[in-house]
Amino acid sequence: MATQTSFDELLNTKQKKLAFFQNLILVAVADNYLDRQESDFLVNIGRRLGLTEEDTTPIADNLPLLSFIIPDEGLQKTMELQTLVMMVLQDGNIDNNEYNLCLEYARRIGYSKDTLDEFINELSKS
Repeated sequence: MATQTSFDELLNTKQKKLAFFQNLILVAVADNYLDRQESDFLVNIGRRLGLTEEDTTPIADNLPLLSFIIPDEGLQKTMELQTLVMMVLQDGNIDNNEYNLCLEYARRIGYSKDTLDEFINELSKS
């Protein structure tokens, strides 16, 4: 995953941080269940981003209305896809809905299914 420095550099506005967090939540709840590992992962990412509960509550309250927000920068797109895959791997079970959302994101940023599968293979080993 990206280093802390590049994480902070890429997500250098509150809007970028909230968009990234929204993308993560969408994948986390794709299987209609948020387990402890996924919840902890979200909390840790939220802390790293400096987001408060006040910042993130509107996202959680409006989930059915939300969709992916695709970043403009290439490096940010890659880092987000890696983090989305990490979210999917949190509970040790890759749900079809989670996988398909990651695939949708990957395709929207110009990556193939093979690239997504490579990320999953690499990140599941770590």
